[in-house]
Amino acid sequence: MYFYQDFVIRNWQESDRLFAAKVISSVLLEYGLPWQPEEADKDVLNIEEYYLATGGEFWVIENQNQIVGTGAYYPINRGEKAVEIRKMYLLPKVRGCGLGKFLLQQLETVIILRGFEQIWIETASILAEAVKLYESNGYLPTTGVETARCDRIYVKYL
Repeated sequence: MYFYQDFVIRNWQESDRLFAAKVISSVLLEYGLPWQPEEADKDVLNIEEYYLATGGEFWVIENQNQIVGTGAYYPINRGEKAVEIRKMYLLPKVRGCGLGKFLLQQLETVIILRGFEQIWIETASILAEAVKLYESNGYLPTTGVETARCDRIYVKYL
């Protein structure tokens, strides 16, 4: 569990499933991107299989007992000892206070402690805040986007 200002970042629990999905789908909708529960977002509805069973983690961010964001990672077969950071979404009302950067740093710290050597992130250009966050924190543009709604991919070597 991590604390940042009035926010609590904690491990996902089964009772969070629909709340986390709602946060993610609403942010996608805000940017005109599709919520794809059968494709790119199927992991959100099955955290146990995609994250917990594979050695990943899925976190939720709470503020005043409401889920206002998510962040996660899981190991991938790409590169060397690699993970992909996924589902980093914050509701509009909690953006701009440094929470995204803090969340990214906490994810990176845990990933490093677990012995991983590369972090991959896919995103969409329209998510300008996310692009700026990744680029300003040492993520390098590369090639090989696998998710249809994404047009950018980054890697960071640890």
